[in-house]
Amino acid sequence: MSKRETDSAAWTTRGLLAWTARYFERQGLDSARLAAEMLLAHVLEVPRINLYMDLDRPTTQLERAAFRDLVERAAAHEPVDYLVGQSPFFSAMFKVTPDVLIPRPSTETLVEHVLQHARHTPGFRAPLIADVGTGSGAISVSVARQIDDAHVIATDISASALAVACENAATHDVSDRVDFVEGDLLTPLEGKRVRYLLSNPPYISDAEWRDVAPNVKDYEPERALRGGADGLELLRPIIEQAPGVMDSPGQLVVEIAASQKQAVLDIAAGVGGYDNAHVLVDHERLPRVLVCDVK
Repeated sequence: MSKRETDSAAWTTRGLLAWTARYFERQGLDSARLAAEMLLAHVLEVPRINLYMDLDRPTTQLERAAFRDLVERAAAHEPVDYLVGQSPFFSAMFKVTPDVLIPRPSTETLVEHVLQHARHTPGFRAPLIADVGTGSGAISVSVARQIDDAHVIATDISASALAVACENAATHDVSDRVDFVEGDLLTPLEGKRVRYLLSNPPYISDAEWRDVAPNVKDYEPERALRGGADGLELLRPIIEQAPGVMDSPGQLVVEIAASQKQAVLDIAAGVGGYDNAHVLVDHERLPRVLVCDVK
């Protein structure tokens, strides 16, 4: 919105949401209405649902100025989740900064599978779980919240990412059941035997990187996204080395790119330590989560 527009009228919540959603649509932003709601709720310091309890509330000049700044940044493809400092995942809000990836709905498929498997499969009670490359801690904190007797070892090579994850664990009252350890891939798990090994590693290939949207490519941490020439630079060692740190029965559950289904199944078949390797589809019916039972 222009300064003239904001100064010339007493903009209400209703008016700001409508104008901003239309503007974001013209700029090509995904989920334009949701983005407008997230930004305005952040400026007004209220839960998003509260916007609809007082749609005719007039905004102050200071509120409009703060909102206008965020709208301009979002229109330039800066991620809204970073602008408001949090992101929804598995019915909870997680702190996010440019040091961590913004959680995606596809990753909820991984979490939901683990919750259902742990609840219904003999031998998986009170599991020790590893989350390799935890980032914001979305996976580790979510499984700890939902499985009361689980203990999680969450690893990451980035100390700044681990700091964010620690805050999220504290916010959701699971700090006593999640250990955060700095280290590369499975190195922090040496000497451990985990029941589940979970990971959402970097898996974007060099060829696919060219087509990544600017709001991701220009703002989210590149080393948490790119997986080398074929996208398997980190996936391959995780799949190959996981049986060495896993208990039996155990299960490896790893997010992948949709284009990598056959490649990861071939890697798993060559390991010799797995049964029933298969790939789950996500909310878009795309093959996105590799699941392997440890023999």
